Amino acid sequence: MSFTLPLAVWNLTTFFRQMPDELEQAAMVDGCTRGQAFRKVIVPLVAPGIFTTAIITFIAAWNEFLIALSMTNKPGMQTATVAISKFSGATTYQTPFGSQMAAGVVVTIPLVVMVLLFQRRIVAGLTAGAAK
Repeated sequence: MSFTLPLAVWNLTTFFRQMPDELEQAAMVDGCTRGQAFRKVIVPLVAPGIFTTAIITFIAAWNEFLIALSMTNKPGMQTATVAISKFSGATTYQTPFGSQMAAGVVVTIPLVVMVLLFQRRIVAGLTAGAAK
């Protein structure tokens, strides 16, 4: 939350600021309340931005290491990246690079699959505010 919430707010602020106020006012002239205008007019228009922000914050939280390392005390609550960093070798001074790399690939596979599945929406959300 300490990293992804500011990232999400910063990213969504851009999408909501580019929405013209006239859209909300036109919906209110047509009989919508302020909440209905937001829900029925504004949210569908910024949906690509919301979806892109959700994916970006998920990837940032998935790959986060430093806060997860310093804030978690129980081994069962550690993230995958922290657990991988704590792999130990056969002796004290041996680092199992092969096991760490294999675990890193296995942990990365869900992110790659998610990006491949939602690639079109990610590009649409990132380019939504490119032209007026």
